[in-house]
Amino acid sequence: MTHLKDYFIDLFQQLNFSASWAEITSISIMLIALFILAILAQIITRAILIKVIHRLLEKTKTEWDDFLIKRKVFSALAHLSSAFIIYKMYDFSGVVFISIILNGLVRIYFVIIFTLALVRTANAVNDIYQTTPYAATRPIKGYVQLVQILIIFLATIFVISILINKSPLGLFAGLGAMAAVLLLVFKDSILGFVASIQLSANNMLKPGDWIEMPSHRADGTVIDISLTTVKVQNWDKTITTIPTYALVSESFNNWAGMEESGGRRIKRSISIDMKSVRFADQPLLEKLSHFHLLKDYIAQKEKEISDFNQKLQLAEGDIYNGRRQTNLGIFRYYLQAYLKQNPNIHQEMTFLVRHLQPTEKGIPLEIYVFSKDQRWANYEGIQADIFDHILAIIPEFGLRVYQNPSGNDITEFIHHQAQQHTD
Repeated sequence: MTHLKDYFIDLFQQLNFSASWAEITSISIMLIALFILAILAQIITRAILIKVIHRLLEKTKTEWDDFLIKRKVFSALAHLSSAFIIYKMYDFSGVVFISIILNGLVRIYFVIIFTLALVRTANAVNDIYQTTPYAATRPIKGYVQLVQILIIFLATIFVISILINKSPLGLFAGLGAMAAVLLLVFKDSILGFVASIQLSANNMLKPGDWIEMPSHRADGTVIDISLTTVKVQNWDKTITTIPTYALVSESFNNWAGMEESGGRRIKRSISIDMKSVRFADQPLLEKLSHFHLLKDYIAQKEKEISDFNQKLQLAEGDIYNGRRQTNLGIFRYYLQAYLKQNPNIHQEMTFLVRHLQPTEKGIPLEIYVFSKDQRWANYEGIQADIFDHILAIIPEFGLRVYQNPSGNDITEFIHHQAQQHTD
């Protein structure tokens, strides 16, 4: 570079340039030539070396090198050719100022290249991990982001040390005084890191889980877990972003247990008008005996009741001291038998047809079973079919569903009263 500079100075002086202008012009040309040479080196590296590396890696059977290509790790390293050329040729003898500036710039350039390559490599590591079976339950994206933050932080320290021409060790020694400021700046990252460790260690959450968190208006599938946030795609297709540490400090429902159990709970009740509950007389028993699901039950129950009443030696026609079947009791058994033969109901999980506490709105009869199909639309269809049948069959047992009177009920009542008065 020194000989080349002297050559240009002599050349321009022969062209009647002054000594100062000859030196400035020669240095400018050499700087332009240096940067052009660096750019050409990078272009050649990308065009030849990178393409060769990519073709070789694409032919391998392993997948991890494909992720390095996808994340452009080698493209970042291609800048090294330009950096080495500038580093080897920056020394302009006698021009200390330019040499110092080029020295600093090329060192910063090296830091940026390695930082970019390491950050992209970290992303490739996460992609490689996603192909393993552990990724479904133990995501590491939060840890990868933490490593990337540390890499960028260290790179920033090195750049600052180059700019002020101080040792990076001295800057690290002075970080103790900045600890409080750093804790404040990186508060969310630190909290998110600790929370992500707890979520992963306790297997509390993983991508694909259905969670419900009313405090953050989240009800949907987890699509991403990062260092500071968890993204949930709600059922209305909106995206809710929740701070990672909020999932540890607050409560949320994770429906993964339901999905893994093999069943989905149906827990719904229907209110029976208590005034319609009565003893089953003979005509009703004969009518219900035609039901395939009730024929054997009614016959067996009637025999059991008859034997019991005979032991009490009750007088004929005594309906108050003996046992009798009720229309609600028969209906409850009918629902049990109906659900037992339903192929969509899980028979090995909790199975209940029960009464709840009577209220001013009647006596709730609750269905507490599990459907085999966990898919939302199918689950709702199974549940709807069951209660469609209940509402349609319940009058056959002499029962009525409790329902608050509507305007149509009042109109019919007035019309009925008016007709009776006319008669």
